[in-house]
Amino acid sequence: MRKMVDFSFTEEQSLFRETVREWLAKNLPLERVRENDIKQRLPKDLIKGLGDLGLLCMTLPEEHGGAGADWVTTTIAAEELGYADISIALPVFFLVQASWGYVVDRYCTETVRDDVLRKAARGEAFIGIAATEPGGGSDVAGFQTTLKRGEGHWIVNGEKTYISGTEECLELGGGYFCVGYHDRSLGHRGMTAFYLPLKAQGVEVTKRFEDMGRMAISTGGFKMTDVVIPDEYQLGETGRGFYLTMEGFDDARLLVSASCIGAAQRALEIGIDYIKERRAFEQPLARFQGIQFELADMVARLEATRALIYKTAWILDEKYKGKIGALEASKWISMCKLLAPELAFDIFKRTMLWLGAYGYTKECPLEMGLRGVMSYCIGAEGAANIQRIVIARETLGREYTRTR
Repeated sequence: MRKMVDFSFTEEQSLFRETVREWLAKNLPLERVRENDIKQRLPKDLIKGLGDLGLLCMTLPEEHGGAGADWVTTTIAAEELGYADISIALPVFFLVQASWGYVVDRYCTETVRDDVLRKAARGEAFIGIAATEPGGGSDVAGFQTTLKRGEGHWIVNGEKTYISGTEECLELGGGYFCVGYHDRSLGHRGMTAFYLPLKAQGVEVTKRFEDMGRMAISTGGFKMTDVVIPDEYQLGETGRGFYLTMEGFDDARLLVSASCIGAAQRALEIGIDYIKERRAFEQPLARFQGIQFELADMVARLEATRALIYKTAWILDEKYKGKIGALEASKWISMCKLLAPELAFDIFKRTMLWLGAYGYTKECPLEMGLRGVMSYCIGAEGAANIQRIVIARETLGREYTRTR
C-alpha cells in the first residue's frame, strides 16, 4: 500500500492555533474590531498582548527577541488574525513586522537589533516597509530615492507614500526597511537597502491618507531630505538592495494571503449562520439551491486556496533551509497573492448579498472586511499583474521575459 501524504499540523502547531484563537476571541471580538475601525486606532493593550503572546516579530530567532517560528506556524498566526480582525488592520500590523522584520534581522547589524527589533518583538516599537513612492510601487527598479556616500554614512534623499503604520511608528518608535540608488548606471544592482528610523533628522512625515478600509492602522507618507544613515544601519551588502526587497515581498505576500483566507472564512461563517436562520417563502434561505451552489463554489475555492497557502509556507521554510530555489518559491508565493485577495473579496461580496439590506449597513461587520481585503486586491504588497508576471516567467523560462 502506498503511504498517504500527511497534511496534518504538528501537535505544537495545533495547540498554537488554539491558543491564538482563544486569546483573540477574548480580546478582539467583532464589536471591538468595529470600535477600532471607527476610532481609527489600534489600542496599546492589543499590541502589547500580541507581544506578550510572542506573535510580534515571531519569525526572528529567540536570541534576537523573536519566537524562532517557522513559516508554517507564522502562517497559522496570520490566518487566525485575519479571522479575528476581518478589517485586516491588526493583521497588517502583525505581518509587516513578521516578514520585513525577518529580512531586516537577516541582514542588519547588532545595532539595529538593539535599536528596533528587540523592542518591536515586545510591542514597544514598530518595524515596517517603506517601498511605494509617488511615481509607483511595484516597479522597484524605478524608484527615485538616492543614496550618496559620506564618511562612515549614507546621505538619503527621496519620498515614500502609502506606507503602513506611520503614526504607530511615530508613537511607539521604530522605522522602516528602505532601498535607494547609490549608482543608477548599474540598474537594479545599483540599489542598497538600509534601516530608516522614522524620527531621524531630515525625515518629515507628510500626511495620513483617508483609506476606505483597514482604518485602525494608519497609512501615511514621508520625505527624506539629506538624512544621514550611519553604516551600522545599512542592510546587507552594497548593491543588494533590490534582492533584499524581493525577499521581503515574498515573505509578506504569503502572510497577506493567509490573512485574507482567515477573513474570508469568518465572512463565510457569518453568511452561513444568517441563511440558516433567515426565512423566505416559509423556509430557510439555506434550502434554496441558488444559495447552496454559491456556497459550494466558495467552500471549494476557499479550501483549495488554503491548501495552496500552507503548501507554499512549507516551500518557504524549505527555501530558507537551502532545499528549494528562491525563484521557485517566488512562483508559489505569487500564486497565493494572486488568488487569495480576490477570493476573499468575492466571498465578502457574495455573503453581503445573502444578507440583503442588513448586509448594506454598518451593523453588519462584513463591510469592514470588504473594505479591508480590497487593499490587497488593489495592490498592497504587489499588484495582481506583478504576480502574473512572476508566475509566467518562472513557468515559461526567463528567455520569454519581456525586455526593455
